[in-house]
Amino acid sequence: MKFSLLWSSILICGLLSWQVGQAAAVDTAAMRASASEGAQWLSHGRTWSEQRHSPLTGINAETVENLGLAWSIDLDNNRGLEATPLYSDGVLYTSLSWSRVLAVDASTGKLLWSFDPQVNKAKGRHACCDAVNRGVALWQGKVYVGTLDGRLIALDAKTGKLVWSEQTTDNRQPYTITAAPRVVKGMVMIGNGGAEFGVRGYFSAYDAETGEMKWRFYTVPADPSLPIEHPELAEAAKTWSEQTDWSFGGGGTAWDSMAYDPELDLLYVGTGNGSPWNREVRSPGGGDNLFLSSILALRPDTGKLVWYYQVNPGDTWDFTATQHMILAELEIAGKERKVLMQAPKNGFFYVLDRETGELLSAEKFGKVTWAERIDMATGRPVEVPGARYETEQVVMWPSPFGAHNWHPMSFNPHTGLVYIPYQEVPGTYSNEGNSFVRREAFNTGSGSSEILELPREYTSGALIAWDPVRQAAAWRVEHPNHWNGGTLSTAGNLVFQGTAAGHFVAYSADAGQPLWRFDAQTGVIAAPMSYEHAGEQYVALMAGWGGAAALFGGDAAVATGVRNISRILVFKLGATAALPQLTEPLASERVPEPVLAAEEDIDNGLQLYSQYCAVCHGAGVIGGGVLPDLRHSSPATRDAYQAILRGGALESLGMPSFAHSLNEAEVNNILLYVRKREYDTHIQALQAAGQ
Repeated sequence: MKFSLLWSSILICGLLSWQVGQAAAVDTAAMRASASEGAQWLSHGRTWSEQRHSPLTGINAETVENLGLAWSIDLDNNRGLEATPLYSDGVLYTSLSWSRVLAVDASTGKLLWSFDPQVNKAKGRHACCDAVNRGVALWQGKVYVGTLDGRLIALDAKTGKLVWSEQTTDNRQPYTITAAPRVVKGMVMIGNGGAEFGVRGYFSAYDAETGEMKWRFYTVPADPSLPIEHPELAEAAKTWSEQTDWSFGGGGTAWDSMAYDPELDLLYVGTGNGSPWNREVRSPGGGDNLFLSSILALRPDTGKLVWYYQVNPGDTWDFTATQHMILAELEIAGKERKVLMQAPKNGFFYVLDRETGELLSAEKFGKVTWAERIDMATGRPVEVPGARYETEQVVMWPSPFGAHNWHPMSFNPHTGLVYIPYQEVPGTYSNEGNSFVRREAFNTGSGSSEILELPREYTSGALIAWDPVRQAAAWRVEHPNHWNGGTLSTAGNLVFQGTAAGHFVAYSADAGQPLWRFDAQTGVIAAPMSYEHAGEQYVALMAGWGGAAALFGGDAAVATGVRNISRILVFKLGATAALPQLTEPLASERVPEPVLAAEEDIDNGLQLYSQYCAVCHGAGVIGGGVLPDLRHSSPATRDAYQAILRGGALESLGMPSFAHSLNEAEVNNILLYVRKREYDTHIQALQAAGQ
């Protein structure tokens, strides 16, 4: 179905919600029951254990060939879709880019209500990886969403009307929120992002009913001349250099992963990279820099730390531990263990005892060249010489994109396998020393200007079925592209995954045989979910190309052959709906002219583009199918470069002003470089055609 007036008539749509189901009556009892009952999908990973496994069996390896599209909604959305919808009592709740929320009738796709928090789109320049949102939370009749500008908002689940709103960040600083909130024991847990731009990480607990903050845990210390906020920071401070420049915040932002064990009463939170990335300039002289790149176990009532495991001591590569964590019971060496599993960016698969934090095993699940192994005696990686790039540039695997990024993995307790969206992308690192500081741009201390393009032949992906007991792959499906979608496993011996090339596929969970395929017409990065409504099982998916790799990915992103078409897709057995026929965008017919300008001006434009523009408009000025390709901008757009880049003429569309970062001459140099890239691309195309 086509729905083009998505954000109109909110009041009318709100009244419609009374006709379908009741308010989302989610509480502790409902969450506990959902562990075995599969009809509802009440939290980001279905249950607090975050296994993303559906116990439903109606759609299974024998029947999946009859799976068809039940309904779809075309969305007023042109950025990446990363949310997993939630389902409760006949209603799907989900989020779009710019932190918008909607509720939909789960059987028909009729919009019930929508909510737009009216995020100032200039805030998009502080979003390292697209203006995305990974979903909402439900609790006792309310829907919760974190917004890109740092608010935590509670909505009435029946009407979508605002109940309360709390600003969780200092909006004078480059904080953002893209994560789905989690609700535990009547408290909404939320972290934030922004470490690339220089912030201090923390996560907080808010009363789900009133919005009152209950506690806050800072993930890194602050200026030692200031009072410490909680005792754990006193010990953490000993692992930082006395020469640390705390004006860069330290980083450690908890921007995604959380899980909860109600029996142990432990909340698990993954933390991120340092600010800047490069420890050489972040903490001169070394140090582990707690609690960067760590898994933290805390008491949810108080925020008191019980144990921690640091995945990357003194991280210097943007190897975050914010990737999806899964709680499960595994038999290891003849003994059943309560474990926490994570496949973070660094390429090792970790199995920890979730009660004590003891490392049980860690092995490479993909190509890893920065370290030989994890030392089981110390839990620390054995790094290869030169991996920290203090004196020489290095090219290594993985890259800041990670061997596994935010895309959720899933665990099937019947097969005992974890299904990982793996990607193989090299990274280039060089030490920028103390000359790395730029005005309101990525300040990583790790040179990025060398990354002029990301060629497609250097990148790939795979769906890996990983045996966490044997610490080995049970099977693997290769993908030609990286940045493929998250996974869903089911008791019907199925695992679902969408791909960067626009396919939604079901495989047999035990053997990896492709059993069903659907052309989504756009790249899929989100993870699907499943629910049961009126006795029928459904599979739902947010489809919409975007995120960091789609924006920055250059040639590697173009190789997918897709662009952003934002939709909700819902499937069931026997359904026969179809998507509208895809129309191709008009190709540019302009023949570019050579750029006659001083070489130093074009080179300056290249450096400035790499620092300020590439993160959204693509490495090498090669658009990845989300934002307009700058090589093909109209003459009118190019004439308006000063008004756009410095005057904020397109701020309402998400293109912020860089008036405080770029002067007129620098904007002109960026335009020269963009024009040069257009001309170079044209010449390359002629040469490839033999002309």
